[in-house]
Amino acid sequence: MQTIVQVVCTPGRSVRDAIARHPRIGAHGLVVSAQKSPERPHGWTKLHSSRPGVRGAINVQWNADAGILLARVITRAGNVPGPIVADFVDFLMTRLARRIECINVIPRR
Repeated sequence: MQTIVQVVCTPGRSVRDAIARHPRIGAHGLVVSAQKSPERPHGWTKLHSSRPGVRGAINVQWNADAGILLARVITRAGNVPGPIVADFVDFLMTRLARRIECINVIPRR
């Protein structure tokens, strides 16, 4: 199953980069597992849960022109995306709330 988390942000620096470099991301049950070209505008970051029993991955991309962070949450084999989406949204609202204007969660099958 795939779930899209769309985050409309205020103008400024890359929110994807802020997520990847945040020192307290582990306190929200998330860990950065991979990055590609963090200095380039079309890079990506992959997050996984560090909590036992929570499955799935979050692929994060930042569109600077639109000011939109797109996070694709991927789960397999009947695992529900709710716990990892909740951890991600909790992190955003706790640590980056000043940058966030709107969060849309779109389930896809």
